[in-house]
Amino acid sequence: MCDIMIMGVNMRINIKSIDINYIQYGEGSDIILLHGWGQNIEMMQPLGDKLQKNHRITILDLPGFGKSSEPTEELTVYDYCEILREFVTRLKIKNPTLIGHSFGGRISIIYASKYEVDKLVLFGSPCFAKRSNPSLKVKVLKFMKKVPGINKLEEFAKKHIGSSDYKSASPMMRKILVNTVNADLSECCKKIKCPTLLIWGENDTAVSVDEAKEIEKLIEDAGLIILPNSTHYAYLENLNHVTNILKNFL
Repeated sequence: MCDIMIMGVNMRINIKSIDINYIQYGEGSDIILLHGWGQNIEMMQPLGDKLQKNHRITILDLPGFGKSSEPTEELTVYDYCEILREFVTRLKIKNPTLIGHSFGGRISIIYASKYEVDKLVLFGSPCFAKRSNPSLKVKVLKFMKKVPGINKLEEFAKKHIGSSDYKSASPMMRKILVNTVNADLSECCKKIKCPTLLIWGENDTAVSVDEAKEIEKLIEDAGLIILPNSTHYAYLENLNHVTNILKNFL
């Protein structure tokens, strides 16, 4: 099979034995759109469609999602960053603007801290290791590990009392999710020098506005816009408004 092949509007590229599905369209300066956990190209395409007149848009299904193949080894979010780096290099994309939602934002934070980026846009992107007091489900899992016999039911319990993302993921992607939520990107944020825009939903329960304010303080040249009455998917709920904000920023 060839390394890169055109399949209608979709194209594929193999990086580190992972078959990655992506689309590319529009003309102008480069924008790469990175979706959140459990999502795919279609979640970012409405925004790409709005920006394609003045920008070349690249959207990929991150490994393990959409039409891209699942990793065969346990990756970290830093590994995803290096896969993105190889992707950018192979496609000869220079100095892109990165726009990331949630998990895609995590990858974007790391990438912008290490490599050349024109501008960075984050939608509801976690930065810190998961913060919470041990919940009932965590206590139950810890208890099951300690009790002989019962510990055999641990995997069953994880499926039934874990988060929705965890429960819907394959065994490999569950390991990757655990690695992801336990990664603290504070130091990466401090290394970002490019202009950065944070766009957050006022009612985001996945990544709070308070966390967004902390991220804004860590990044040297950052601004935060809070969209009222909006959730973790504020960029889609306010698509036209967000598009206008981005056009001005870019």
